[in-house]
Amino acid sequence: MTQCASPGCENTATLACPTCLKIGIPPTRFCSQECFKNNWTNHKQLHKAIKLARQEVKQDPSAVPSEFYGFQFTGPLRPAMVTPKREVPPEIPRPDYANHPTGIPETEMQDRRTNNSIRVYTPEEIQGIREACRIGREVLDIAAAAVRVGVTCDEIDRVVHEATIERGAYPSPLNYHQFPKSVCTSVNEVICHGIPDMRELKDGDILNLDISVYYNGYHGDLNETFCVGNVDEEGRKLVETAYMCLANAISMVKPGTLYRDFGMTIAKTAKANNCSVVRTYCGHGIGTLFHTVPDVPHYAKNKAKGVLQPGHVFTIEPMINLGGYRDVLWPDGWTDVTEDGSRSAQFEHTMVVTETGCELLTARIGEPTDRLVWNPDTFSK
Repeated sequence: MTQCASPGCENTATLACPTCLKIGIPPTRFCSQECFKNNWTNHKQLHKAIKLARQEVKQDPSAVPSEFYGFQFTGPLRPAMVTPKREVPPEIPRPDYANHPTGIPETEMQDRRTNNSIRVYTPEEIQGIREACRIGREVLDIAAAAVRVGVTCDEIDRVVHEATIERGAYPSPLNYHQFPKSVCTSVNEVICHGIPDMRELKDGDILNLDISVYYNGYHGDLNETFCVGNVDEEGRKLVETAYMCLANAISMVKPGTLYRDFGMTIAKTAKANNCSVVRTYCGHGIGTLFHTVPDVPHYAKNKAKGVLQPGHVFTIEPMINLGGYRDVLWPDGWTDVTEDGSRSAQFEHTMVVTETGCELLTARIGEPTDRLVWNPDTFSK
């Protein structure tokens, strides 16, 4: 239990300062509104100091985190300051890695060691996954509404974090193998797993938002790429190509399809548009675990195992580059970028195999749940 921050008060703290939560720092806690109000004059000085420090960092273009000193960047993007990890209320159920000191998903790792069969979910279990995916869809739509020139990815992380916990869900990325934020924000040459920071989005950026939530024992996972302001024709074509790679793969989802066959369709779509397919990352099974079998590679001539059956739940999430397919990992251990500095785009859905095809559990509200339809206005901000 945490003691009230009010000097001389020994009561148990039950209230978290809302301003601390809003600006993304570990909240100071008080036992009552009275203690909070009595200490507000002094406490708010902390908020001012934090905001001033952040402003100074934003104004200093050389303020790159120390772990990047000497690193040879492949493209023009540079990291900025990352704010402290946001807290999740204790009453919200969470996966095993959420409170692990090093973020190890122990049940997931045990599954990897002992299980090679693809789970067939029951209708009741699929409904649970459907609910998690519904929340993920809502959160992504809320986050997308915040995308604009001048907003920081840290602010988008705050929006995602608050929208997720407001719905009684846990943001799945948070503390997964110690990932420090509640959403992955991948800008321009970042392929995936970008860490939200204080860099402001610029006119002409492309931004991928990767949302995952954990709700009532199930995960849901989806992502979309957005054009920020005036994106050039080549960038817009890349985003459309990434979307069509996913759309064409989804059109194959039905009982009897081989998991390895998605890669050929995705690769053909990418090649026809002078793009390449990232090979380092793949789609995955999902449900009670964040990541499980099957692996779903997106490139041609892969060796994925398994045949689609009704009740299988998995993601397809091809990462498509304007240049070559090779990637480089930043020193932060998460941000993966293109080796040649070219831009990358991605779309992802969670889906369940039905008797006749598939249901997109993360489909946009009002759009078909068995296929994707391209609308460029949807992804322009």
